[in-house]
Amino acid sequence: MKEIGNWVLNLSNSRGVQYAEARIVDERQRALATKNGKTGSASDSESLGLGVRVLADGAWGFAATEDLTRAGVETAAAQALEIARASATVKQQDVQLAPEKAHIDDWSSPCQIDPFSISIEENLDLLMKIDAELRSVEGVTLAETNLNFRRYEQWFYNSEGSDIHQLKHTTGAGYAAYSFQGTEIQKRSYPNSFGGQYQDKGYELISELKLLENAHRIGEEAVALHKADQCPQGRFDIVLDSSQLGLQIHESVGHPIELDRVLGMEANFAGMSFLTLDKLRNLKYGSELVNVVADATANHGPGLGTFAYDDEGVPAQCTPIITNGQFTGYLSSRETAHTIGENHSNGCMRAEGWNRTPIIRMTNISILPGTKPLTLDQLIASTDRGIFMQTNRSWSIDDKRYNFQFGTEIGWEIKGGKLGRMLKNPSYSGITTDFWNSMDAICSRDQWTLWGTPNCGKGQPQQVMGTGHGASPARFRNIQVGTAFKGAE
Repeated sequence: MKEIGNWVLNLSNSRGVQYAEARIVDERQRALATKNGKTGSASDSESLGLGVRVLADGAWGFAATEDLTRAGVETAAAQALEIARASATVKQQDVQLAPEKAHIDDWSSPCQIDPFSISIEENLDLLMKIDAELRSVEGVTLAETNLNFRRYEQWFYNSEGSDIHQLKHTTGAGYAAYSFQGTEIQKRSYPNSFGGQYQDKGYELISELKLLENAHRIGEEAVALHKADQCPQGRFDIVLDSSQLGLQIHESVGHPIELDRVLGMEANFAGMSFLTLDKLRNLKYGSELVNVVADATANHGPGLGTFAYDDEGVPAQCTPIITNGQFTGYLSSRETAHTIGENHSNGCMRAEGWNRTPIIRMTNISILPGTKPLTLDQLIASTDRGIFMQTNRSWSIDDKRYNFQFGTEIGWEIKGGKLGRMLKNPSYSGITTDFWNSMDAICSRDQWTLWGTPNCGKGQPQQVMGTGHGASPARFRNIQVGTAFKGAE
């Protein structure tokens, strides 16, 4: 691999580039799913290739190839240089790269059990058992399960002397029970919606999730939702479980802090950002209890946004995003750091694979837990009139990431500090800064979970990336509830 990297760097240097980098990626993925007792899909794929990025005449060029012969590699490097010089003819200004020293390192994510060492037959056996348990509940009309594994190995070399090898294993699993009655469909998912829970771990995550043990309860809740009362409309205090709060963070904090969106360099998938540069350290984003970080370091946990170095060779960092309610940071790159007065990148450039150029992506964007002991039961006990909402069902947000609406799979009425009746079709809406300023309580560390979002889309051509979001359950005061259902009527 080092020889391949040298072929790229030697050719680039001989032709006078300002900067060059080579990323070689060896990736394997397995995805299995069942649907109502039958195999829904099964795939096991491998990919190996090279991405070359060069900076010449003040502009970027990128090319990729799966031909790793010397001729193939040098052709890709020459093409990247040709693209850079063509781009320079229409550039508005020269790219300014923040300095970064050379790094030589070898890093692997924690993995106790290689997920690819478990046979497909054993994988499918587990999924079929979960599927059968879901369908054993009378009224469940559709059961879906899935397992996903990924092994991602990368070698990075650049013209500044970096030589970095990284290996990540990702494991994900989840399921959903659907109940169709009349014109209504109700759904319950576990351990989260849209694929379940994902972390950078080995197969050991599967036993930690207690998938089979929770299947019957999830099926029963899906059926029971048909007889539940419709979630009321109006203004209520709401308590969000940690998975829903994780998605709230993703959409109303994570995306708007991407500096390329702020600068107008990226506007795909729900647009740009309300967080213009003048708001940095000048905006009260939330209440004093709101502390959000962008943390890619291993100390934060096995999130999908955890790594040792980003795809520009910049070390993983923890960046304060919201500090005691004040907006304090963006996600940046070596190219964009100077726009916010920084002399270094905070390490947020990642590519989906070898054939995509790195772009600014979320790492682990997490809200820090409360500093005082507070369980979910205690939080509910201190709420007089409200609604507890669990597990995302739908989301919508405007192209500035300012106005939003979310629906969850299930809700529970809170009266006098106690959970009451089950509620169906709960939803809530708000304006980003008003919403975060209404947060008046958040549970402590023992209630905190680092959730994985494996399917965040950005860019064109689209890149699908994994991000992490740590959260504890939290309470928000006087929130508009029921707007999604009202709109549906």
